[in-house]
Amino acid sequence: MDTYLSQLNEAQLAPTLQKDGPMIVIAGAGSGKTRVLTYRIAYLMSQGVDPFNILSLTFTNKAAREMKGRIAKIVGESEAKNLWMGTFHSVFAKILRIESDRLGYPSNFTIYDTQDSDRLISSIIKEMNLDKDIYKYKQVRSRISSYKNSLITVKAYFNNPELIEADTTARRPQIGNIYKNYVDRCFKAGAMDFDDLLLKTNELLTRFPDVLAKYQHRFKYILVDEYQDTNHSQYLIVRALSDRFQNICVVGDDAQSIYAFRGANINNILNFQRDYDDVKVFRLEQNYRSTKNIVNAANSIIDKNQTKLDKIVWTANEEGAKIKVHRSLTDGDEGRFVASTIFENKMHNQLPNSDFAVLYRTNAQSRAIEDALRKRDIPYRIYGGLSFYQRKEIKDVLSYLRLIINPADEEALKRVINFPGRGIGQTTVDKLIVAANGYDRSIFEVMKHIDKIEIKINSGTKGKLQDFVTMIESFQVMNKNANAFELAEHVTKASGLIREFNKDGTPEGITRLENIEELLNGIKDFVEGQKELADATGSLPEFLKDVALATDLDADKGDPNHVALMTIHLAKGLEFPYVFIVGMEEDLFPSAMSMNTRSELEEERRLFYVALTRAEKQAYLTYTLSRYRWGKLIDAEPSRFIEEIDEQYLDNITPIEERRFNPMLDASIFGDVEPNKIRFKKPTQRSPKRKTAEKRAETFKISTPKNLKKISSSSAATNLFDSKLTVGNFVNHQRFGKGEVLSIEGKGADIKAEINFENGGKKKLLLRFAKLEVIG
Repeated sequence: MDTYLSQLNEAQLAPTLQKDGPMIVIAGAGSGKTRVLTYRIAYLMSQGVDPFNILSLTFTNKAAREMKGRIAKIVGESEAKNLWMGTFHSVFAKILRIESDRLGYPSNFTIYDTQDSDRLISSIIKEMNLDKDIYKYKQVRSRISSYKNSLITVKAYFNNPELIEADTTARRPQIGNIYKNYVDRCFKAGAMDFDDLLLKTNELLTRFPDVLAKYQHRFKYILVDEYQDTNHSQYLIVRALSDRFQNICVVGDDAQSIYAFRGANINNILNFQRDYDDVKVFRLEQNYRSTKNIVNAANSIIDKNQTKLDKIVWTANEEGAKIKVHRSLTDGDEGRFVASTIFENKMHNQLPNSDFAVLYRTNAQSRAIEDALRKRDIPYRIYGGLSFYQRKEIKDVLSYLRLIINPADEEALKRVINFPGRGIGQTTVDKLIVAANGYDRSIFEVMKHIDKIEIKINSGTKGKLQDFVTMIESFQVMNKNANAFELAEHVTKASGLIREFNKDGTPEGITRLENIEELLNGIKDFVEGQKELADATGSLPEFLKDVALATDLDADKGDPNHVALMTIHLAKGLEFPYVFIVGMEEDLFPSAMSMNTRSELEEERRLFYVALTRAEKQAYLTYTLSRYRWGKLIDAEPSRFIEEIDEQYLDNITPIEERRFNPMLDASIFGDVEPNKIRFKKPTQRSPKRKTAEKRAETFKISTPKNLKKISSSSAATNLFDSKLTVGNFVNHQRFGKGEVLSIEGKGADIKAEINFENGGKKKLLLRFAKLEVIG
């Protein structure tokens, strides 16, 4: 047997050696499916199959490059280059360029990206004199994209009265005409968008039987990775190309089908055995990635889904630690728990930052995690998106806030002077810049005195500039008495930012709105935290000073040794020794927008399955009792997914506390039962494993006395303004970590303590607000 085949186990070897006929490989998480695909291609080539006759379709260029690189090591670089291997879009673009004349396109046709499509659609809407507030170009582009992926051409649209009626009811009766104009303009420009690469391939194979026959004979063997993620258009192309020889091998895991929002159809993999005759089914069920506890917990979750293929994933790996479940009071506390746990694991076990990943359901959740990691000086990298404070909508809000403090901030002013749009164009801005330079004044001063200076701007535009100045000055007046949160909340509404993003109903627009909400949550959390500090007010300048540390931070710095932060969707296909899945709460995960049907809820459960199976050694699930939503602390409920995990695989590292209940009615009105005899049984608790104070102190520079004595009877942090806190005590604070009390001053409610913290340096805290745990 060839050397490379000896690296496969029995379950992996069987599909690798299956040469002909339709076959499906149902591959559990971490079971080595990429290895099977790679070695199967190498085996086919060793059996005399010409690489020109093999088509291998993947979903990412990275996967295609890695597979081709492995194959090259086995069969040689020159032969590997002859494979037709790549993403659906790249392979079909290659076919379309070869056959472009059939469809009337030049062979060097342009491929429009999303921005190109947005600009063209925006131009068409303007040329048709349509209301841009009704016909939002991003929504229109999203609509056209869904038509194309559902194979609804312009002709099919106008032949479908239901579609026309739906758009008319939605007050957008011109959608069809925009679609037609867009398709015509693309054709005239010799351009296709990404959706066209699939739609036009289907058109090519349907309209020209000779072309279909040509590629059926060329691709005698077809392999498709991540088959559960294919949409209807991709499915039809694969069916057509494989129809003659039916030597098709699809690999996938129905339990990891998480892209329905992109058009992926899980039925493609569920119904594969109905589409072909005599399908051979192989199962890769041994997980090489994770511990037994993680694999078994994941199985207990996915078993709750009704729509699934039969398989039993198992592992020969060690038992491993139980999945740790942690409850925090707020999302800020959650972030601090994640950061401190990473810090302690690194210190105790000498681990690199790259061993850790934090996964979340929505991008907005990264804010609290980023803040906590930054304060612990732990490098991190945001994958698949910008760091929270680098996102456009966050910079927009911060620019308004910066202008309030410093109206001479030219970059901030240029960013928001016409966003949201208020009729102040770039030509006007250029004239203001010239005037400001000529008078040696700031742009804002020029705008403020626009009627007193010589500048060629019409009276209508001058009025708009004065309105902008008045708005900023009104914010400055409010800033004298309001805290940072109250002001920021007002600014986001009064400036029109909330209204602007509310109008955009696309997924991108919703995400931007979520991010603004999360920024307000962060400001509220900051203001609440500042109440503890004796010399702090929670004002806007204090917040901007604090956030400047975050915006100036280059989280990556080119160093690969960083903690990975990403959404669960982006984590698919990756693995990490330690994984934190944060925000495990109802309406967040599962998402409130994905619980309308059983199929939506089952996709959310598959998403959780994907998240959990990214962990190799240890998984943490965290949830909060309350979370900020638009600056208000809202009660949160633990996710149903935590309850669905078999309890034997969980370790609750925070005790399950009894919620206080104050009856609103006198119980005696219901009978002779004495109210004071009514009892509420306390739920069974797991005693958390607590380290001794001496052990905890070992990881910090501050030394702890050997004869450590507990002063507080409770281990929970509490307000200590009425306690016997003395100089020399050692305390613990949720934000600043361990610290030593240096001095105490004041009386009654004004008692302050100066404390030297490991993480925060010297701080003066008002003890009536400070939540401290006395540890010695």
